[in-house]
Amino acid sequence: MSLHTALVTGASGNLGIAVVQAFAAHNFQVYAFVHHIKQNDIPSNYITPIALDLLNEAACSNQVQAIAQSNGSIDVAVLTAGGFAMGNIADTDSKAIQQQIQLNFETAYHIARPVFLQMLQQKKGHSFFIGSKAGLDTRHANGLTAYGLSKSLLFRLAEVMQAEAKGTDVVIKVIVPTIIDTPQNRADMPNADFSKWTTPEAIAAIIVEQAIAAPTNGEMVVV
Repeated sequence: MSLHTALVTGASGNLGIAVVQAFAAHNFQVYAFVHHIKQNDIPSNYITPIALDLLNEAACSNQVQAIAQSNGSIDVAVLTAGGFAMGNIADTDSKAIQQQIQLNFETAYHIARPVFLQMLQQKKGHSFFIGSKAGLDTRHANGLTAYGLSKSLLFRLAEVMQAEAKGTDVVIKVIVPTIIDTPQNRADMPNADFSKWTTPEAIAAIIVEQAIAAPTNGEMVVV
């Protein structure tokens, strides 16, 4: 019996690492997309690191197609790659907005599109975008102009895909984390109450739980 297949972008980040490990622990064959393969990115029975430029649309499409052909299907995609930037409107020119759109939307779309087309052929599969409160409701994007606008596109893309997938078991969900408990965030906000933050491992566990649950489309999951 072939293993279920999961693709994870941003697999070298705090959340990406947790997601990769969580799916591997559930015996998924995980393809971990990283920008550069490091010495400690060693393939295991369940994890295959792949160096991929997520801004190269053709390379992303070819890689997804190769994985689908090799495994027969793609069951899950978790798109954690992205970036963050501060800045109010006075500080944010169109170049800054475009940079955030590239980091948070294009890197997701270049994988999400070929994965979605594959899942439509299969008539099943789960894709997860990583949203944010600033993207869900841009009234929370005060001081986060470019970031909030770029993340908001993921919610709109999810809605479009959900509409196109109607009548199938292709599921598109947006995970909306609170502040993620990472060393970087602790360093940036040393006086915060870390007990109110969510760990990458807790988010990863929820994503796995959602991925193996019965298909229910059109949801946002706030964690």
